[in-house]
Amino acid sequence: MSEENKYWHILEEFEPIKDARMPKGREEVISPSSRRNFLKVLGLGTASAALIASCKRPVEKAIPYFIKPDEITPGKAAYYASSYFNQNEFGNVLVKVRDNRPIKLEPNPKSVITPNGTSGRVQASVLDVYNINRYQHPLKNGESIQWEAADSEIMERLRQLADSGQPILLFTPTIISPSTKKLISEFVAAYNAEWHQYDAIPMDGYREANRKSFGTDAIPEYHFEKADCIVSVGCDFLGTWLSPVEFSGQYAKRRDLHNGDGNLNKHYQIEAGMSLTGSNADLRIRAERNDYGRILAYLRNKLAAKKGVPATELPAPPQAVAEKLDLAINDLLANEGNSLVICGDNNPDYQVIVNSINQMLGNVGRTIQFERTYNHYRGNEKGIEKLLNSNPGAVVVWDVNPVYNHPESEKIKAAIEKAPLSVALSSLPDETTALCEYILPSPGYLECWDDAEYKDGVVSILQPTLHKLFDSRQAQETVLTWLKDDTNWRDTIKSNWAASYFPKQTEQNDPERFWIEMLKRGEFVTSSNPVSVGYNQNEVEKSLQQISNEKPTEDFTVELFENINIGTGHGPLNPWLQEVPDPVTRIAWDNYASISPAVARQMGIKNGDVIQLGTLTIPAFVQPGQADKTISIALGYGRIKGIPEELITGVNAYPLATVENGFRQFAVSGFDITKTGGFEQMALVQGHQSMEGRPIVRESTLDKWKENPAAGNELHEQIKHHHTTLYQKHEYKGHKWGMAIDLNKCIGCSACVLACNTENNIPVVGKKETARAHEMHWIRIDRYYNGDEENPEVVRQPVMCQHCDNAPCENVCPVAATNHSSEGLNQMAYNRCIGTRYCNNNCPYKVRRFNWMDYTGADAIPNNRYDPANMTVDLSRMRHNPDVTVRAKGVIEKCSFCVQRIQEKKLTAKNEGRQLLDGELQPACQQACPADAIVFGDLNDPNSKVSKMMEDPRNYHLLEELHTLPSVGYLTKIRNKS
Repeated sequence: MSEENKYWHILEEFEPIKDARMPKGREEVISPSSRRNFLKVLGLGTASAALIASCKRPVEKAIPYFIKPDEITPGKAAYYASSYFNQNEFGNVLVKVRDNRPIKLEPNPKSVITPNGTSGRVQASVLDVYNINRYQHPLKNGESIQWEAADSEIMERLRQLADSGQPILLFTPTIISPSTKKLISEFVAAYNAEWHQYDAIPMDGYREANRKSFGTDAIPEYHFEKADCIVSVGCDFLGTWLSPVEFSGQYAKRRDLHNGDGNLNKHYQIEAGMSLTGSNADLRIRAERNDYGRILAYLRNKLAAKKGVPATELPAPPQAVAEKLDLAINDLLANEGNSLVICGDNNPDYQVIVNSINQMLGNVGRTIQFERTYNHYRGNEKGIEKLLNSNPGAVVVWDVNPVYNHPESEKIKAAIEKAPLSVALSSLPDETTALCEYILPSPGYLECWDDAEYKDGVVSILQPTLHKLFDSRQAQETVLTWLKDDTNWRDTIKSNWAASYFPKQTEQNDPERFWIEMLKRGEFVTSSNPVSVGYNQNEVEKSLQQISNEKPTEDFTVELFENINIGTGHGPLNPWLQEVPDPVTRIAWDNYASISPAVARQMGIKNGDVIQLGTLTIPAFVQPGQADKTISIALGYGRIKGIPEELITGVNAYPLATVENGFRQFAVSGFDITKTGGFEQMALVQGHQSMEGRPIVRESTLDKWKENPAAGNELHEQIKHHHTTLYQKHEYKGHKWGMAIDLNKCIGCSACVLACNTENNIPVVGKKETARAHEMHWIRIDRYYNGDEENPEVVRQPVMCQHCDNAPCENVCPVAATNHSSEGLNQMAYNRCIGTRYCNNNCPYKVRRFNWMDYTGADAIPNNRYDPANMTVDLSRMRHNPDVTVRAKGVIEKCSFCVQRIQEKKLTAKNEGRQLLDGELQPACQQACPADAIVFGDLNDPNSKVSKMMEDPRNYHLLEELHTLPSVGYLTKIRNKS
């Protein structure tokens, strides 16, 4: 850490040091006690322990397989190629199945889109299958009904409506399944229905702009790995925009310094609220949300003037912003054809200007390509307009929730209630299904057959990995029934593939063999040819004129954005997603209104103070880097229908969105802030398990790194040469496991945290316990600010157990529950642990977790569970990984380097009579990381990738001055400020 840098976690660090005694409201945790009371409690505890030990455990009978299915070997996992798609999130995955139970999702390495990792949402989605809140049988007006009766009644009424000419409206999310599209077309023809695709956060403005500019409404591919200069205006492409897992992998390739060529790209981020992408930028330019149009026009006109293209004079953005924009303009001109300009706003006029800039720079056809365009985000406002204006006879909603996530929700609610027939095809209850006469439950995606064409010519298979848990039926099967088609959905997909894709390949000469091969591979890629598009310059002047009509405002602008974990509104039903904190604010279980420190001081607002914004009441959070006149609020919270009370969190901000000129907008001006006097405790985890101001993170710049590969890491060599010990160094004769994390590639997305949760049966503790610093995650991603509060730089650092060779935790445990293995692992014997927490207190990295309560149902003591999210019911427990012990109350736990995976791979190699291959063994965090920032391997192998990274001049260890000798190394973060 260089001397000029001052790192800080939260704004409270700048306040005077307060009394370090127990915080107010926590007095009940400790209470004064006399020696007599202590002996009373001790005697009671001893007697209780003896009584409990004498109780017999209930008898559980095991029934063996007499006829074992071929695909099931008890104790051995099977993997099935499938895909995940939920409205706007996609990933090709391998589903790990144990004893007919899907328990983990891994990236499919054969994928051409997401081969290297997944998002956190994909990792957590396995929990959705075991959600006890799912619809379990068909309903009519809230009462159970048989499938045959429901089908008969609905088909008869649909036919009557079709014959009478009354509109039948079918609403679906964007459908990327070719087979489902074909099926829906048949339904539309059979019943004279209308099909409308609906997205909670649409991108129809992008498609309209591309239609105007390029003559096609397609959304092209963006190649961040080819861009030497990236200029992003309010676009969170590493978090939630378009295809973030794919983009994270591309972006990380250009942040890789291992090859020594220093070919880092330059990333400018212009934004109002601090985003995940903005916090990773080389230069973040803080700007008001209301200025985005003027900023884009300024970029376009300055570039046009320098390239001799006619420019239109418009009001410039503030001078401080314009000066930094000039730096970006110079870099764009220096990298013509190898740059990329993007904007995260759905305003088609903004996107027309972006298209103009990329066209001028020669990026179209190079970093922006139309060969394989994206097929998601097909929703628009036409369906809602039809619903509100046509008095439909029937409304069929298929996994969409406009009553919750559309600004005209009250009108939509009235229209659905007014319709003579309303049918919901859905797995989970929500605000829209609650209004429908018929509810026909569909299973989760891990119980279904389907296909998906996320990009043109890249087609994936979805296959079921367990039998249906409830009396549900796939929505496609329901439509087939309404069409009086007896073909099952799997055979329909198979026939479509034989007709559409089998002729386009040459590897297999039989459709059946082709089908089987596709089930194994999970993906089929057709050949593609370069596509050139025309360009229409005439639309630019019209869009510039629209931007010139935008008036500056002194009021506050509310910016609505998608949370990386919660998404558009599916996340609240998933406790894993609720409990993982936001990567920027580090708050879990809530949304809030992010305001700037200057505004907070001016108005006397503290974190948690409840404020009023129009009709919305929401707690405030003081966010460094926030623009003064912009308030940022995450969408997806405030769900109330079909959600258990303990999972109802936050407020619904969708009503603040607007529809302008037929396009939904998520930035609205004209707000004032009013303090209500209320207060809400937020689960802010950044200060938890802190390492108290020591030189933790290290960073430097590209220019300094080129001069000295150890730039920013000088302390490492100083400490290394001063370490002495009286003890003989222990030699690890077999394997010596270690991990290296490249801070230059880590984007802080939390996919590793959720992968670890899934793999290692980590419990959910709920908002109350999280706020008390009792969260159980084995990995935490520390976020540090550097610089002033107005616009600080951000550095992130994943921290897990460091598996120290001189581990301070091991020599203080009175029962040797924590000890060192022969392969360098700091390991836990859970059945030995008596919960003294000495190890926790003695760990300088604060990475050990204590089970304060029985979060998992593992205790033998009855009525002792603390389960705020229904995670201990039998159905939810089916998600558990049987290779990992489920811990009980009073036990310490922490990262194990996924020792179960180590043992599995070692046994496989032994049975095959070979050595372990470098990279063959991956812990869950490494396998899920979309940026390839984590490397694990054998430190005793000098040729292993992890050994080479440990020898990199950028490598350092946490608190290495303590001489704990960690097995985890970190590579210094390098920013491109050239």
